Amino acid sequence: MGFATRGFLLVQLSVLLLSFFSVFGLIPVDPPRHPPSHPPVHPPSHPPAHPPSHPPAHPPVKPPVHPPVKPPAHPPVKPPVHPPVKPPVKPPAHPPVKLPAHPPVKPPTPPPAHPPVHIPSFQPIPRFPRSFVAVEGVVYCKSCKYAGVGTLLGASPVSGATVKLQCNNTKYPAVVTAKTDKNGYFLITAPKIVTSFASHKCKVFLVSSPVATCSKPSNFNDGLRGSHLKPVKLYVSNKLLFVLYTVGPFAFEPTCPR
Repeated sequence: MGFATRGFLLVQLSVLLLSFFSVFGLIPVDPPRHPPSHPPVHPPSHPPAHPPSHPPAHPPVKPPVHPPVKPPAHPPVKPPVHPPVKPPVKPPAHPPVKLPAHPPVKPPTPPPAHPPVHIPSFQPIPRFPRSFVAVEGVVYCKSCKYAGVGTLLGASPVSGATVKLQCNNTKYPAVVTAKTDKNGYFLITAPKIVTSFASHKCKVFLVSSPVATCSKPSNFNDGLRGSHLKPVKLYVSNKLLFVLYTVGPFAFEPTCPR
């Protein structure tokens, strides 16, 4: 049975089914107003050499289309940028001392108009002629407040204290002693064998005190080691020319109650 025969049988079967339903009132059949003028075109009896290719079982999945995201009306607020906090720099314990490139030039100090004259006590005095020697000085007792201190603040004069002049300018030393008056003052005249040219070999020593509570000699102004003579002036006594020297002042240490 060919393809055309099968098609014709299918058409007849369809007509019978339509008539059956129309008879029983199941499907209203309206006859076609214009029957087809041309018979149906039957497909060719032979199938095409190459059947059409089958579509893919699963069509390609298209990615969903998202509408573009609109930027926000207000731009995002950026956080404030704080610079990194640097630790405080500690200054060096001992900052370097910078020396000036060129030290300041100080002008030379002019010498004083009248420089002081320092005359050593152990040298003869050329401006004084050869003269005899006399020495003066004062002896004090220190106050208890400044005992053992090199000062005469609060000191009082000692009356009847003994001092000694010793000159070693001859084969035998010349020694002369004297006592102080009520003001603690003393004046010693050296022997005639002692002149001003050998005064640098003479010294005055503190010997003793009549006051029991102030009788310890101190070395204030070399009272114990012996004080060198310092020239003061020329004077005349009994028609003799003398050079007056000075020593001290000397002092005794007090014995203070505790």
